[in-house]
Amino acid sequence: MPEPTSIDDITLPDDLTRCVAFHGHLCPGVVIGYHAATLGMQLLKAGRSEDEEVITIVENDTCAVDAIQVLTGCTFGKGNLHFHDYGKMVFTFASRSDSRSVRLYCPSIDLPLLEAFPESERRQRRIEHIIAQDPTALFDVQRDVLTRLPTRARIHQNCTCEYCGEMLMSTRVQQCHDRCVCIPCKDQYMKEA
Repeated sequence: MPEPTSIDDITLPDDLTRCVAFHGHLCPGVVIGYHAATLGMQLLKAGRSEDEEVITIVENDTCAVDAIQVLTGCTFGKGNLHFHDYGKMVFTFASRSDSRSVRLYCPSIDLPLLEAFPESERRQRRIEHIIAQDPTALFDVQRDVLTRLPTRARIHQNCTCEYCGEMLMSTRVQQCHDRCVCIPCKDQYMKEA
């Protein structure tokens, strides 16, 4: 087993180090995502998704999602990472092989009083505190929350926007009067029509 890496005088497990490398820096959000992915995959008894074996639904677009991509193998490109813009620290993991799912909600993290430390040290102390947490203490866990899994990723036909001339997926075409246009062109076309 490789030795843990040290960043900013904090010793990190190898898989968290990979998350930090992907994200670009160590922050509380990456650590929360690391704990969520680790716990979610453990509860599903699943390994990293090479294709679409695992599905993740995230309800925020925070730093945590980068760690989830690294550890679960769920990405937008593979179609097994789904984003619901609800602004909640909620992460749902599901397994296609047995249709099991687990929803993790991070209500808040009780941080120790840090006023005794200079402002320059508080961030590092927060990160250290979150790293040291047992993931089961960070999240409210609900099991088998999905009654139906999202469909597998599909490849769609392309078509051309009749306003700007750019190619787009046929599933995103907007009908405006007698023309097929893309979403960004719809408003402009409607003004001119």
